[in-house]
Amino acid sequence: MSSPEHLAHGTLIRYLELCDVPPPPDATGRLEDLFTPDAVWEGVGPLYAAKFGRTTGARAIAEMVAAHLPPNPHFRANVHLLHPGTTSVKGDEVRGRWLMQQLSRYASGAAELVVARLEVDFRIEGDTARIRHFRTERVFTTSLPTAEAAAR
Repeated sequence: MSSPEHLAHGTLIRYLELCDVPPPPDATGRLEDLFTPDAVWEGVGPLYAAKFGRTTGARAIAEMVAAHLPPNPHFRANVHLLHPGTTSVKGDEVRGRWLMQQLSRYASGAAELVVARLEVDFRIEGDTARIRHFRTERVFTTSLPTAEAAAR
């Protein structure tokens, strides 16, 4: 059996892969299944609290995230890069903190690099970790060249 930290990390990686556009070929599962039924997903800090707010419940979270993913044309391409983080275990709970880079090209042609701080609480259920509370805070952003400018 994997350690609670390893299970939590694996769940976070699957979440980020399912949010990539296009997702990796081996990304499987449903976003909803990665969350506890009473999970909370929220944007925190001055930039993300207003943009994302707070969503409660696995189904509502999956629907909120899916609104940005195909077939919705929000992203042309989107990839998440997770930096090493720290985790702590208390009983059947794991809390982790990571920095995540997100490189996005939007349907408009605009592109940006975002760095966000993730603080995520997981509940361990047997050999599965489910997200109980997901918090994201943008700490850096910059525009990237458009596809047309990059091709020149």
